[in-house]
Amino acid sequence: MKLYEYWRSSAAYRVRIALNLKGLPYDHVSVSLVADGGENLKPAYRALNPQGKVPALELDDGTVLSQSLAIIEYLDETQPEPALLPRDALIRANARAFALAVACEIHPLNNLAVLKHLETTFDLDGKGKVAWMAHWMAEGFAALEEGLHRREWKGPFLFGDTPGIAEIFLVPQFYNARRWGVDLSPYPLLVKADDAARGQKAFQDAEPDAQPDAE
Repeated sequence: MKLYEYWRSSAAYRVRIALNLKGLPYDHVSVSLVADGGENLKPAYRALNPQGKVPALELDDGTVLSQSLAIIEYLDETQPEPALLPRDALIRANARAFALAVACEIHPLNNLAVLKHLETTFDLDGKGKVAWMAHWMAEGFAALEEGLHRREWKGPFLFGDTPGIAEIFLVPQFYNARRWGVDLSPYPLLVKADDAARGQKAFQDAEPDAQPDAE
């Protein structure tokens, strides 16, 4: 398999974690989101993934998958062990909801394309962009933290005895939060979950700074 990715992409980070947890080997193919206006927007990459987003996972038969959640669920369905989604239907729904809260409510408002649009269309400066990101991360994290409080969650992992889809989405988002100086002290349960997951080798090997294209 080939993973087309960028080292700082949260979505690519998620897929790296999933592949590592599954013990699946893959070839890294760097697609810079910043060099030359974004290699992901060039015709060569759009021929592979018309959305012009990373990651894209090219399977051994040449099939290309896009969107991190779809890729992760495909991996879980085709390589069932270790499971990334809980077996119990209710717990599985809650774990998926946690991941979707990050994927749909927090991350899209903080990705590079949105920040560029805010800068070019609304003249938002660097300080304003950081404030924008911090606002949406704080709002999303507060809701996830409250959900853990209501469950009287004790840990160490969010929806089972091993890390799964919830941690796969939480850890990259917390990486972004730390990168931009977001205060995480109001979310001690999320911090605890993040710490537990990042103690696992699969997560450590997926860290942005550990990637071959890291700057």
